[in-house]
Amino acid sequence: MERSDAYILVFPYPTPGHINPMLQFSKRLASMGLRVTLVTTQPNTKPIEEAQSNYPIHIEPISDGFQPGEKAQSVEAYLEKFQKVASQSLAQLVEKLARSKRPIKFIVYDSVMPWALDTAQELGLDGAPFYTQSCAVSAIYYHVSQGMMKIPIEGKTASFPSMPLLGINDLPSFISDMDSYPSLLRLVLGRFSNFRKAKCLLINTFDMLEAEVVKWMGSQWPVKTIGPTIPSMYLDKRLEDDKDYGLSPLNLNVDACITWLDARDIGSVVYVSFGSLASLGEEQMEELAWGLKRSKGYFLWVVRELEEQKLPSNFIENTADKGLVVSWCPQLDVLAHKAVGCFMTHCGWNSTLEALSLGVPMVVMPQWTDQMTNAKFVADVWGVGVRVKASDEKGIVKREEIEECIREAMEGERGKEMKRNAERWKELAKEAATEGGSSDKNIEEFVKEILCS
Repeated sequence: MERSDAYILVFPYPTPGHINPMLQFSKRLASMGLRVTLVTTQPNTKPIEEAQSNYPIHIEPISDGFQPGEKAQSVEAYLEKFQKVASQSLAQLVEKLARSKRPIKFIVYDSVMPWALDTAQELGLDGAPFYTQSCAVSAIYYHVSQGMMKIPIEGKTASFPSMPLLGINDLPSFISDMDSYPSLLRLVLGRFSNFRKAKCLLINTFDMLEAEVVKWMGSQWPVKTIGPTIPSMYLDKRLEDDKDYGLSPLNLNVDACITWLDARDIGSVVYVSFGSLASLGEEQMEELAWGLKRSKGYFLWVVRELEEQKLPSNFIENTADKGLVVSWCPQLDVLAHKAVGCFMTHCGWNSTLEALSLGVPMVVMPQWTDQMTNAKFVADVWGVGVRVKASDEKGIVKREEIEECIREAMEGERGKEMKRNAERWKELAKEAATEGGSSDKNIEEFVKEILCS
């Protein structure tokens, strides 16, 4: 599409789980004619620039207030300094772009940074928050933020409009355990401090996936579902060479995993990954390791370098005939590989959307934040996964449980049903992103609103 003179700023929170979906959204906007500037902190700028050479997305660095290598003393300290410094830098950037004849018309900002909307409106700009979590999780946080749900929770279940009854363990961990991360609880609840002033709410989901919740939220506010925000190669294939996110670690042998998978039978491998942030304790790592070994099947397990010392002694050597342990792998390529039969995951929203979009059943082992709610929907609403159960007060999932859940997903009748459901969601995800699909129409409508404003 011919590019317009409409300049738009996209401003994600500076972590991969937030940058990746907002970067993919930026590609969609650019493909529809908008001139997109993505704002991120200095360490992220170079890999994004190198990866986005095929897309007319301009990358602008912004300071978070910390020098290279400097670390905040606490989460609270980082958030406080980041808001103060980044809000000032954002205003300066908008003024700089105006002087360089790239005047910004609109800002799409990460919903966890509501202050970005205040800054934008002070400069005469409209804005829209981008919600990187599901509609269901966002709706739960909204109810808590408005005092519609008492916390601590009274009783064993919680009820919300357009959702199944949720147990305490199905709620986001910041709510079920309020004392765990109070600063992060304030962060996620703060998303609703000024959201009614925004032009619309952009949510990384698609209509059919959360039909009832989307309908409820749409009856309250101008909601636009624009997901799943994964590279076009795995959905509609309309964006040329859009194969990955662009924040992959450098200098890694990305072909090793695929070569190993190529030698395995169709649907014979359990792919195991707990994302870039989740950290399992040593006892849980040991139970997981032996659970994989007991399942007697093939497994590909991503264990970050800092976590490797938690593995049982000689585990890698003793399971070399069945398993491959790596520090990183190209997750989308792995999930799309015919050898992968199921995905054992922490159930982060990005990983969940990837598995749904690629038709891969899941064994879900949520750790914190929104993962508990995602796991509930994966297992009980979408029917594409089985959720492990902890056996003691420490929350440890034992090896026998892990073995049983893997076997159920890979071999049992429920596993076959999960695979059928997963294939259905795969087609619905593609349908949403394809020209004329619900998410595609919402993005087109959003672009037209900006062009006409």
